[in-house]
Amino acid sequence: MPDLTIKALSPATFEDFAALLERNGGMYASCWCTKFHPGCAEKGQSAEANRALKQRLVAEGLAHAALVYDGERAVAWAQYGSPEELPSIQHRKEYIATAERLPDYRVTCIQVERGRRGQGLAALALRGAVELIAQAGGGLVEGYPHDTGGVRKKNSSFLYNGTRTMYEREGFTYDRPKGQVNCVMVREVAPSTRD
Repeated sequence: MPDLTIKALSPATFEDFAALLERNGGMYASCWCTKFHPGCAEKGQSAEANRALKQRLVAEGLAHAALVYDGERAVAWAQYGSPEELPSIQHRKEYIATAERLPDYRVTCIQVERGRRGQGLAALALRGAVELIAQAGGGLVEGYPHDTGGVRKKNSSFLYNGTRTMYEREGFTYDRPKGQVNCVMVREVAPSTRD
C-alpha cells in the first residue's frame, strides 16, 4: 500500500474527513463521529448539527483522529482522544465498575469507506492513531473492539471499532470484557522519539 499515508484530523484536513463521511451517509445514523463526545445541545439533533459540532470540536482541538489517505482522498479514520474528550463510551456503567484506572487515550471509532473494506485500512488507521498518540507524548491507550472469537464476519459494517484480533496484531492485549460482544484492549504507547 505505497500510496497510503496518515494525516491528523485538523482544521486543514476537516473537509477531506467531511467528504469521506458524506460519501458514506454521515456514517451510523449521520452521527458524524460525535457519539462518544460529551453531550451538548447540538449533538444528535440532525446530520447538519452533528457536522457543525464535529467541525467546532476539531477547530477547538477537542476532536482527534488519524485519517488514512489514498493519494489525496481520505478513505478511513480512527478516532481517539482522552476520556474527557470521549466520555460517552458503550457500556459505561460496567466499564467504570471494572476499571482499575482510566487510560490516557481511547480509540472509540474506526471506519473504512464502503468498497475499501477488507484491505487492511482499519489496522492502518489504528496504527496511525497510535503513532499520533506517541507524538503527543504517549501513555496508556484503550480500544473497545468487538470480540468475534476470531471469526471473520461477512458483513463488517457493524464493527465500529474493529475486532479483538486486529487489536492483538497491532500490539494491544486483552484486559476484560465490556458488554456482550465488546472487550477492553490496552497498550502502553511510548513517547515518539521522532522530531
